[in-house]
Amino acid sequence: MQVEDLKLVLKVAEFRSITQASAKLDMRAATASAAIKRVEAALGAELFVRTTRHLRLSAAGERFLPQCKQALATLALKGEHDEIEGELRVALSSDLGRNIITPWLDELLDEYPKLSMRPHISDSNVDFYRDSVDFALRYGSPSDSNLYGFKICNVPRLLCATPEYIAEYGAPTHPDELNQHQGLFYQLQDIINNVWEFTNGTERFKVKMQGRRASNDGDLVRRWCVAGKGLAVKSCIDISDDLLTGRVVPVMQNYPHLCAELWLICPSRQSITPAVRLVRDICREKTKAILNQLIEKGILDKRVLDN
Repeated sequence: MQVEDLKLVLKVAEFRSITQASAKLDMRAATASAAIKRVEAALGAELFVRTTRHLRLSAAGERFLPQCKQALATLALKGEHDEIEGELRVALSSDLGRNIITPWLDELLDEYPKLSMRPHISDSNVDFYRDSVDFALRYGSPSDSNLYGFKICNVPRLLCATPEYIAEYGAPTHPDELNQHQGLFYQLQDIINNVWEFTNGTERFKVKMQGRRASNDGDLVRRWCVAGKGLAVKSCIDISDDLLTGRVVPVMQNYPHLCAELWLICPSRQSITPAVRLVRDICREKTKAILNQLIEKGILDKRVLDN
């Protein structure tokens, strides 16, 4: 069994709810439920008695709980001596990977001489069975319940432009005004993301934008935006440096774009090595620092830190 499985059993016992336990551990409920079933199958006993409304420990669960706590304590002691080593074969999107994550991984390599790095930079979704990667950092939770995911943070998407663009063309204040502006689009395969969706908290507005620039490289879309070629919807993490330096500014903040989430995704429990856990923790720490900077500058609301 993995450490994550044992921690999950304890959390489910504590909250008497798989949903609440999975949220506390940054897991999807479907992944947590499947993990509990695997533990029960390995033990040959049901740990929890489930009804439509309640969940409680079974007799076998009551007996297993002290053993579970002892095993975690033993593994934690052993883990203190685990070396951070191996190759980080990680899939990263272009903008996030080149400008944000890779410098963090470089810091890790400087600190841990037995680590090496082989990033796979692409805006296409990784295929763990085809591509030579062990984990991925991606926007959006995994849709496959067989994958293991750790939520890193909430990531608002912001409509951005340069001060120069706004001075020349004006700043839109309502989605209906966007038809007067040029959009800069991200393209996945043959699908151009030119339909942008905004909300004022009660209503949603879908806008089909016009524009003459589209690319399958998110970093290029950001560069077009910084060059003043139009409006772009970007992850606040991807474009954080440009926001903090004032090269671009958020517009139409009363109608924000829908929020995303950054996740670390692994194809199997065996892929969750001490090095991968370290990358997870570093990403949580660093992204929180970026979000706090954006909050302090008034670009984001502090509620973005709520899980």
